[in-house]
Amino acid sequence: MYCATANPVEVIIAETEQGRGILGVIDGVKTKGVEDESGVAWRKQLLRKFGYKAD
Repeated sequence: MYCATANPVEVIIAETEQGRGILGVIDGVKTKGVEDESGVAWRKQLLRKFGYKAD
């Protein structure tokens, strides 16, 4: 199994009588919050400065 990320990861492994297996991979960290309207406007303005088109 390959996991290509720059985030910290955790692998969940389970063991039964038949053997072991990977249940899943947790990638990243919890979100720090929800973006409000002023955050959206700030992000779009920053992207425009970099030359990206922000809808």
